[in-house]
Parts: sequence; structure tokens; C-alpha cells
Amino acid sequence: MSTVLIVDDSATAREMLSSILQNVGMKVIEARDGVEAQEKIVDSPPDIVVLDIIMPRMNGYDLCRWLKKTPTGQNIPVLMCSSKAEQFDRYWGIKQGADAYLAKPFHPSELIETVKSLLRSLG
Repeated sequence: MSTVLIVDDSATAREMLSSILQNVGMKVIEARDGVEAQEKIVDSPPDIVVLDIIMPRMNGYDLCRWLKKTPTGQNIPVLMCSSKAEQFDRYWGIKQGADAYLAKPFHPSELIETVKSLLRSLG
């Protein structure tokens, strides 16, 4: 069973993402911002991180850069899910180290397929 860390300051968004991924058999842990996510990653690295960009204390770009620079996290796939839907936002997310980018709103099947695809790419 794959473990997904969902990082979003919106309780509603975390609940929605958790529900979708748990329904396909994934274990979900949650963090409200990048700082809380760092603590969880250090304690118990997940198989994949799904994160928002705009959050208090540490935004998604900063968390992604930190993750990709740490020995523990450099091989953990990152999926950015954000309401920032412009082409530049997508480009910048990938430039920060994200492996994929979904603009909100998205269809649940898009989320499931993207997460599964990133997990498969780990081998």
C-alpha cells in the first residue's frame, strides 16, 4: 500500500484529496503547511507528496525545493495541485522540482491516474 502525504492549508481540500486516494487503496497522511510536512517527511518518508502552492509558513515551491535537495526526499515524487492554473505557474512548479502539476479544479480520475503514474515511475 502506497503512502501519500497531502499538504494543503485547506481542510476541505485535504479531506477531498484524502477521500479520493483512500478509495483506491492508498494510505494518506496530511499536513497543513510546508513546515508540518517537513516534520512528517523526516519522521516517516511517504511514497509521494501531493501539495498545494499557496500556504502559510512555507509555500509549496519552498517545500518542493527542500524535498528535492534532501537525501531522504530527492527520490520522492511531487505532484503540485494548485488553483494557480496559468502556463507560467505550471512551468515554475516543474522548475522547482515537481514531477507533475494539476490545476484545480481537476477530475478525481486525473488525480488518481497522475499519482499512480508517478508511483509506477519509481520502479
